[in-house]
Parts: sequence; C-alpha cells; structure tokens
Amino acid sequence: MENDLQRKDIIESLENELKNIKTKNDLANIKALYLGKNGLVTNLSLKMKEIPNEEKKEYGKFLNEIKNEVTLKLDLIYQELDKKELEEKLESESIDITLPSKKIKNGTMHPFNKIVEELEDLFVSMGYDVADGPELETDEYCFQRLNIPLGHPVRDTQDSFYVNKDMLLRTQTSSVQARTMESNLEKKPIRIICPGKTYRRDDDATHSHQFGQVEGLVIDKNITMADLKGTLEIMAKKILGEKTIVRFRPSYFPFTEPSVEVDVSCFKCGGKGCSLCKQTGWIELLGAGMVHPNVLTANGYNPKEYTGFAFGMGIDRLAMMKYGIPDIRYMYNNDIRFLNQFNRKEY
Repeated sequence: MENDLQRKDIIESLENELKNIKTKNDLANIKALYLGKNGLVTNLSLKMKEIPNEEKKEYGKFLNEIKNEVTLKLDLIYQELDKKELEEKLESESIDITLPSKKIKNGTMHPFNKIVEELEDLFVSMGYDVADGPELETDEYCFQRLNIPLGHPVRDTQDSFYVNKDMLLRTQTSSVQARTMESNLEKKPIRIICPGKTYRRDDDATHSHQFGQVEGLVIDKNITMADLKGTLEIMAKKILGEKTIVRFRPSYFPFTEPSVEVDVSCFKCGGKGCSLCKQTGWIELLGAGMVHPNVLTANGYNPKEYTGFAFGMGIDRLAMMKYGIPDIRYMYNNDIRFLNQFNRKEY
C-alpha cells in the first residue's frame, strides 16, 4: 500500500512538472530531478538495503515499474518537443526547388586506362585474345626464351630490377608471349596482345621506372611482313586518327628478324615538320618485326613450318602522343586538374 502511494505521488508530481515544459533543456532538468544521481526515483533505490529480505523482491518490482513509467513519460514529451522543433524549422525555412543544384563532379577514366581499353577493343574486334602474365618473372622467360642469352648487351641497356639471380621485375611484356607459345601444345594459330606494367631503371620527362607496355604476337603458317604492316596501319589510324601515315625503318631486336622501328606522321604538324618532331615530320611509335627463328625453336615451334610477327609499344608513350601530354610523370602524379581534362567529350 505504501509503495502504491509513493508511486502515485511521484507520477502526479512528474505530470505537473511536465505541463510547464517548453524546451528540451527544461526536460533535461526534470529528468535529472527524478532519474539523476540524487533524483527522487534514484533515492528510492538507496532504501533497498533497509528493506527486509522477504520484502526485497516486491520492492524491487515496485522500483522497476516506477522507473519505467517515469522514463516512458519523459520519452513521450521528448518526442513531442522534437516534432514541434521540426515543424517550427520547416515553417521558418523555405526551399526554392527551382534553384539549380550543385554540379557533382564525376570521376574520369585515367588516360592510361583509356588507351588500354581502346587497344583491347580494337584488337579483339580483329580476332585477337588479351593475354596476361606475372610481373615478377624468371630470367628464362624474360630473356633466354626471347633469344637474349646471359651476357647479352641488351640486358645492360634495359637495366633490370633483379630480386635474385633468377627472378626480376619484367622489363617487357614479351615474357607473356613466351609463356603463351610454350603453353600452346596443339600449335594452334596465336593472335594475342598483352598489355601490362613493366619495370626498368629509368626516370625522366619521357621515361619512368614503371611504365605500361602492350605487345602483340601473331604465329601461324604463311605470316609475312605485309601482315604486320597492315595490322599496324589499322592500329595507328584508329588510335591516332585516319590521316596518320606509318613508315618502317630497319632496326635490330634480338627476338625479331628482320626488325623495324615504326614511325608515324607527326600528329601536331601533320608531317610538315615542327619542334615536336624535330622538323622531321615523324615520331617514333614502336618496335616490331618477324619472330626470330631462334625464338620459335626455343618455344616449341618449327621455324620451317611457322612464321609470325611481334610488336611492342609503350602505353604511356601512345597516350602522350594522342593527348599531347608533355611529361610522362603527369600520368602518375594523380593531379585532379590533369585528370579532369580527360572528361571532355573529345577524349
């Protein structure tokens, strides 16, 4: 009976207090008065030690009920105040839905990725497959199977990153070509491109210690230099523009014979001569040639039955040529001002 009277007195007192509540701050003060460290309900809990053991269960039930009832009434008032604040805020503020919204900046594809995507789309449409291989490569696949034996001077010019005497970061994606030839046990025709990262000890405005390279390989019966020239002309015109002219110059690479350097007409002056092409009208694009008989033999092909061509070019260099990028290091600085240029429709 005494507990019921106490409960009734506390609830009536609380309800009277809540009638005058106008702000959440007022509510916080009332909450402290009843449920705070020295609040009315909290003080009742302190009397538990004075209650006889046989009555503690009943008293504990009384404490829980009154605490829950007080908490519920406080929460209901809080929700009413919260709703009232929101309504007042909506009435005092106005939103002009006719105002233009803020322009949201979209992400842009990196020029490196744009070139890779274009090349893959082009060569897949010509019947090629896209091949991949490990960046940490063995000396055998990176050099020896490509007719570059131990002690060959080209190893010095590429200045490789060796992990140990047998393993290195690949200096060209040609290692993927060697792996593809070796795994083609049935000796079916091969038409692949292999884009990826390569590594050499180089770092200046036109070179980077890490750069992208895409190489192509075709092996079949009766493949000729004419097939190579036709393929590269299609590639150059699709990527750099229909007016692009291609020329071959004799060169030397250990893994091709004959070998050629491939130039394209300067995209800036159209072949007339300017500072970019050093007044020659031509810009070097890539190296290519017919697959060397030693490479065919090393990878399980009979050079008397099969021929093929291979080419390799820097993805970064191709991107620089297409988009007029003056410094290769811009490609890796992640400067948002540089990257935003490639969101324009002409790109």
